[in-house]
Parts: sequence; C-alpha cells; structure tokens
Amino acid sequence: MSRKQQLRRPGPPPGPPADDTGCGILHVDMDAFFVSVELLERPELRGRPVIVGGTGGRGVVASASYEARAFGVHSAMPMTRARRLCPQAVVLPPRHDRYARVSAEVMEIFRSVTPLVEPLALDEAFLDVSGARRLLGRPAEIGRLIRERVRERQGITCSVGIASTKFVAKLASTHCKPDGLMVVPAGRVTEFLHPLPVAALWGVGERTEEHLLRLGLKTVGDLARVPPDTLRRELGDALGAHLHELAWGRDPRPVTPVTPDKSIGAEETFDHDIADPELIRRELLRLSEKVGARLRAGGHAGRTISVKLRTAGFRTITRARTLPEPTDMSRVIYITACRLYEAAGLDRVPLRLVGVRVENLVAGGAAVRQLALDEPESGWREAERAMDRVSRRFGRGAVRPASLVDPRDDPEDHRDQ
Repeated sequence: MSRKQQLRRPGPPPGPPADDTGCGILHVDMDAFFVSVELLERPELRGRPVIVGGTGGRGVVASASYEARAFGVHSAMPMTRARRLCPQAVVLPPRHDRYARVSAEVMEIFRSVTPLVEPLALDEAFLDVSGARRLLGRPAEIGRLIRERVRERQGITCSVGIASTKFVAKLASTHCKPDGLMVVPAGRVTEFLHPLPVAALWGVGERTEEHLLRLGLKTVGDLARVPPDTLRRELGDALGAHLHELAWGRDPRPVTPVTPDKSIGAEETFDHDIADPELIRRELLRLSEKVGARLRAGGHAGRTISVKLRTAGFRTITRARTLPEPTDMSRVIYITACRLYEAAGLDRVPLRLVGVRVENLVAGGAAVRQLALDEPESGWREAERAMDRVSRRFGRGAVRPASLVDPRDDPEDHRDQ
C-alpha cells in the first residue's frame, strides 16, 4: 500500500458534520482536478479509469481518476508503471491552460465567501471563514455552500476539511475524498490525529518515516508520547520540535492570502536525448507559445526570461535575461530563449530536458511595448491573441506556428510535464 493510500480512507464519513465550534479554517481540495476538467468535455469516459499525464517513456502521471487509483495509480508516478498497473486506462495529455482557467474561476468562488484565501496549487486552497459566519452561517454550512457553488458553476466536485488549524483541515479533506465534507471538532483533534500513521505529519518524508519506524513509532500517537528532547535529539532541533507540535494538533499559522504568481513556466523531458539544435529550438518555440498563452490567460506579463537545460548526464544549466520592459508575447519569449540557449554553449550537446520560464511578473496591462520606427501598430500581439481565442474555442493545438506543424508528428506526442 502506498503512503498516500495509508493516509486516505475511501469516501466521506457517514452522518451529519460534527460540532464545528471554533473551526474557522477550511481546506478545499478539488477531486482528481485535471481528470475532472477533462471529463467535462468527454462525458463518455465517466466511470472509466482515466489518467492525465505525459505519454512518452519519461512521462509522469499528473492526475488519475478514482477508478484508476483503485489499481494503485497516483500522481507523480512514472507513466510506464501506471500503464502496467492499469493497462485499460484512457491516457489524456495535459491541457494546463484549460486547468488554469477553471482554477481561476474556482478561486473566485472561494473569494466570494471570504477574502482570506490561500491557494496551495491550482486545485486546493485554505480559507479562513471566521469573519463570514454572521453573513453565511457556521463553517460547515459555508463548506456545503462552497461545494454546491463549485458543482453548479463548474460541473466538478471538491472535498472540504474543516478544523481549527490548517494542518488538521488539510488532513480532514484528504479523509473525506471524494466529494465529501468532514469537520474535526476543536476538542477532538488528538482523537482524530493519534491513530493516523506518522507519515500523515507534514515534514515526514520517506526517510524520516523509515527512521521513525525503526524507533518503533508507527502512529502519530506513538510520536506524541515521545519526550520533545528525545525527538530533537533523533531528528534535529527544528524537525523534532515541529513534529511534536503537530502531533498534538498545534499549528498556529494563519491563512495568508497569497501574492500573485512570481513566475510561469513549462518544461519538457524528451523520450530520447536530443542534440540537434533545430529540434531544441523547435521545442523552445512550443514551450514559449505555451508560457505566453498562460501569461495572457492569467493577465500577467514578465520582464525576466530564463531557460533550463539538462544534459544527458543530468547536469542542469539555467540562463536568464531581464528585458527593458515586461512582455506577454510568445514571440519575444521565444527569441530570448533561443539567444539564451545559444549563449549556454551547448550546441550539439545531447539534452534530456529543456524549460522556459518568465519571472518578475506584473499585471498584463503593463506589457506596453514602444514601437520601432515604421513598425505597424498591429501584428504579432494581435495574432497571438487571435490564437488564444481559437484555442479557447477549439482546444490547444487547433492553431499553432507553422514550424511546429510536421506531417510526421502525432498530436499526442506534444506532452506536458
């Protein structure tokens, strides 16, 4: 049984929610988010094992339906292993632009309830609803409201954990998946925590778990009963003290609204190492198109463009350049990325991975470019925005630069990691 399976029990707990007095923290987690978004356009796949992820030999699982998870498939698993575990699964390539748009709409639903929203990823967030009680009711009622709004407006489901702390709320949402709601009463936190495996504690990775098991500490309750000095001696001062506090349900961190994205990027791991500079530039173009589309979809522009280059020997090189003014244009990103690749001195060096990233983000309205003499006022920017509109209507890849069209290509080969 995987570590994730150890931490999760199937389905929401039966019966009405428990006492939510003092439980102002919600953790809302979308259920199999990438797959759920894909099924909106492919309803015929409902009830079947579906995997979203890279389709190549080095691809990984980004999301799996609960039907696929029943076979042991989980996110971050190599796709080759996932296919062995569930050969009948339908595998779909990721469409991150689509997921980002749905995520933004879901986050707006959260912010309609409370301004105190702390996204953790595209598919999950913490909410502090303490100030929303007078208007919207008790935390459990707010949790039900959020689930109803997400289902009605987006057609997908989410699970909600409600507790007095962020740590316990996140565990609660995990335990009531899929499509559930669970309250951990403030006075029964240790009753909920102590039977769980030690891997449930934040900060317990595989190595730390192995160390704790060697010490005979299998559950959170086992660890909670160990003197703090002993934990600090065995695990180090910081980790030992941290785990002792969590084992007793103490987590003072507030819900902190997150600042806008600091960077947007995309990368690709090749099935086979590539040394041909033309093929590398072609991949940089594809990634630049993707990053530019994400910037425009999110209303961002950025000044710093970087490339990530990983050789066949796993040496990773990054190069960056800061532009005079922010941009959201894929063409500018691509030209800069190619110059950075050329400056890295890796011509004809076999690469296993390349990536493009834009940093130092600002609002998209700041991407105002000074026109050169005799340059038309419309052109590349308008063309790229027209491509965005076509992609939103017909799907990513419906229109793309001619240099990315090759009759030998299978569209399924254009993967996302």
